[in-house]
Amino acid sequence: MNKGSLLDHAIFKKKPIAGASDTNDDRFLKRTLSTFDLVMLGIGGIIGMGIFVLSGIVAGLHAGNALWLSFLIAGVACLFAALCYAEFSAMIPVAGSAYTYCYITLGEIWAWIIGWDLILEYGLAVSAVAIGWSGYLNALLRSTGIILPPALIAPPGTDGGMVNLPAMGIVLCLSLLLIRGTKKSAQTNAAIVAIKIGVIILFIVLGLFSINPANWTPFMPPTGWLGVFSGAAIIFFAFTGFDAVVTAAEETKDPKKSLPLGLIGSLAICIVLYIVLGVILTGIVPFAELAGPDAINAPIAFALGRIGISWGAAIVSVGALCGMTSVILVMLFGQSRIFFAMSRDGLLPAFFSEVSTKTQTPAKVIVVTGVFTACVAGFFPLAIVAELVNMGTLVAFAIVAIGILLLRVQRPDLVRPFSCPFVPIVPLLCVGSCAFLIFHLNPLAHLMFVLWLCIGIAFYALYGMHNGSRREGPATCGAGVQPGTPGLPLPVTGPDVLLTDTPPAILKKQEGS
Repeated sequence: MNKGSLLDHAIFKKKPIAGASDTNDDRFLKRTLSTFDLVMLGIGGIIGMGIFVLSGIVAGLHAGNALWLSFLIAGVACLFAALCYAEFSAMIPVAGSAYTYCYITLGEIWAWIIGWDLILEYGLAVSAVAIGWSGYLNALLRSTGIILPPALIAPPGTDGGMVNLPAMGIVLCLSLLLIRGTKKSAQTNAAIVAIKIGVIILFIVLGLFSINPANWTPFMPPTGWLGVFSGAAIIFFAFTGFDAVVTAAEETKDPKKSLPLGLIGSLAICIVLYIVLGVILTGIVPFAELAGPDAINAPIAFALGRIGISWGAAIVSVGALCGMTSVILVMLFGQSRIFFAMSRDGLLPAFFSEVSTKTQTPAKVIVVTGVFTACVAGFFPLAIVAELVNMGTLVAFAIVAIGILLLRVQRPDLVRPFSCPFVPIVPLLCVGSCAFLIFHLNPLAHLMFVLWLCIGIAFYALYGMHNGSRREGPATCGAGVQPGTPGLPLPVTGPDVLLTDTPPAILKKQEGS
């Protein structure tokens, strides 16, 4: 088989931009979200287990007093990715996130790989944060004299546990909330976000009066820049979640305006809060103490307790629960929309893209993903889950940046409501920073990620490859065939075909026309 015929194979076909943004199919979601909702959704997905748990691990074991520098490095890498996501999401405001963008620029097989990657990212993030939520709840109850049976708060084989019921319970409850409707979920998320931002500001205010400048010496950790970079690779988990904003593209009232503002606004707010919090945390507590058993799982509460503000520590614990609740909610939301988009394209069974006529949500896929992630949270200890989630997220960010570069070459004529600045510099910086952080992750995370991809490719070979081209919905058609014909295969498309198949409405007006 020559190179040309190989690239003409169905697995390399690309989705036309017109087909991606066509909403005449009955499997589309109701637009109910505003710019404010998206900013809150982004903050809800970002501030959670990463800041309330991992900040102590990174300061105590990796970056030391340079914790805030690790925050900055991870945040800048995310900012590069956010600018790339903003261009795509404003131009193609449909569910699917990086999966859909990859389908348009790289082809079906690469879209499947990134979609499978996103399923891992969101699913494990939900389970990991639910386990952290359970730990904070148990600690809070224990401080009030309520002791839960060990068998009900830990997975089998861990501290006499049989099942982590609190972790399962919070995932299932939030899944039910998502089924009720996107707007109701967004309103609940906004209230939770307000609480956890208030808790972080409270910590900052209380900590300002207890800083000991001597704690900031030495600034660099014993391992030098290696510790700062490895800390950034781990604390990157604290920023994962902002990309869930683009999974809500199809449910946003004014996506061309709101999506870029939601992405960049939520990320910028969190970067500032994280840097300030990192400076104050290491100013209150010598970084070595943050690696101790009493601080490792709740560093912010530990810091306030150490300076004698026990009531503040209790409030922070409540805030941490709220923070992790909103992260679980946002990640469940994101994962269900990835399943929805892949199913609508025929790469997963049609069951996953059915929309409830009552709530206008993909209720069935929410139930399936909720039950699955609840079971993982209830029965499995996830020691390396943060690094594995980071691995999946960094790969997704890099592929989106590559997609921006390719689409600028393939389709320079497209109207871009938001344009990523300084192309190709920003996308290349995104790819480079993601590759750099991946290099500093645990090798076991690399191995587990490759195994997950192998499972995904096997599933695609058995199902997706045979059904993707026969999906229902809009497709690019030849003469005499109406778009949207059920069962019509999506034809092979390349840059030239994409150009001729895109309606004039989305092309830039030529001067003098």
